[in-house]
Amino acid sequence: MDSESGWSTVATTNPAGKPHRRSRRGPELLLRLALVTLLLLVTAAVIWVVRIASVPASAADAPADSVEPAAVDPDSAAPVEAAGAVPPAAGQGQPGARTGPEALRPWAERLGRTTDIPPRALMAYGNAELAVRATSPRCGLSWATLAAIGRVESDHGRYGDATLGADGRPSIPIIGVPLDGSAGVRAIADTDGGRYDGDATVDRAVGPMQFIPSTWRTWTSDGDGDGVGDPQQIDDAAFAAARYLCADGRDMTSAKGWWQGVFSYNNSVPYGQRVYGLADHYARAAAS
Repeated sequence: MDSESGWSTVATTNPAGKPHRRSRRGPELLLRLALVTLLLLVTAAVIWVVRIASVPASAADAPADSVEPAAVDPDSAAPVEAAGAVPPAAGQGQPGARTGPEALRPWAERLGRTTDIPPRALMAYGNAELAVRATSPRCGLSWATLAAIGRVESDHGRYGDATLGADGRPSIPIIGVPLDGSAGVRAIADTDGGRYDGDATVDRAVGPMQFIPSTWRTWTSDGDGDGVGDPQQIDDAAFAAARYLCADGRDMTSAKGWWQGVFSYNNSVPYGQRVYGLADHYARAAAS
């Protein structure tokens, strides 16, 4: 060990027979660089995991904070729903016609310009309305209520700097706060072993429509027709939300039925008032 430099050296002999030192700095420098690179990679991975696990998208967080509750009493009225009904896609049912969410792209792109809702999200909400219209015609649920819930829960899949991709998935998985019983939060022990929310201790709401894992397991839906139900995929999540709201023969066109449905999603008056105001606004924008 060289006492002055701190680097290890080896004595060798030159052609004149005089000793000189050959430094081992090269190999040690490479080793140190490798360790620093490894440390940076590990740090980046940890930051990425923490970012995914800590995106706090729930009704009590930022997506809802910017939405003013409507001045309406529960059970007193339902939003203007029918005015925003989704039209059947052009050519629907004909050979070669587009089906599912993709068939609604022209409608969604037009409506997106007046509602500030991403067209890809509108495609999911409209497709879910058409699906429950076929399976539960008495429910009367429209895309506007689904869009209002999607806005309050995750800003239509855009919360936490996420962007909604063409495949209907947010660029960053949307994972809610830990449901650990802390202030303003319910206590729900883990029900999925971390499968959906990455948390094996307590549950967290997941995806653009913020499903608790146990609820998703009951209402798992395949809205995009790929054979898989994924709570992070907005077609699947919107269809599951629509089925959930229409459960038990509920009539979402009536004041009582609408509030029952929304309260089943989140039993909070301010929450319901926020959803009401947004749903009414979206439906009126579609009709204008």
